[in-house]
Amino acid sequence: MPFDRLIVAMDRWAEANPGAEIVAQIGASAFRPKAMRWVRFLSPEEYDRHYRSAKFVVAHAGTGSIIAALQLGKPIVIMPRQAALMETRNDHQLATAQQFSRFPSVLVASGGDELSAKLDMAEGIGSGRTIGQYASDELLTAIRSFIGECSMRAN
Repeated sequence: MPFDRLIVAMDRWAEANPGAEIVAQIGASAFRPKAMRWVRFLSPEEYDRHYRSAKFVVAHAGTGSIIAALQLGKPIVIMPRQAALMETRNDHQLATAQQFSRFPSVLVASGGDELSAKLDMAEGIGSGRTIGQYASDELLTAIRSFIGECSMRAN
């Protein structure tokens, strides 16, 4: 689904920060940025190359975007899509943002003005702690325990 609110806010920030090197993947957005370089879609190889070379990443609050940034130790500024604004079907991204905000390198912005402030903050954050490609033993144990409890209740 298009996320014009994020694209517009990023374009405003780019206009105020003309020296910033930005590559935006805008998807089906109706808004066409004027102050930043953009493409509709990046190939997986281009996406990976840009992610790796970025100082920081800006994205919606999708788990794939957040986890990729954490795996690479990149700061990420996320703006959750909101169902009330017709940007998504439900507010799962708000919950995702809340959970990942515990990481110091994950900055959450609820709107355009807050996004601008978080982008300014992200410029000062260096590479962060990385996470592994696989779930921790602690998480796997918790999931197994939860499944076991659910199975016992069902019987």
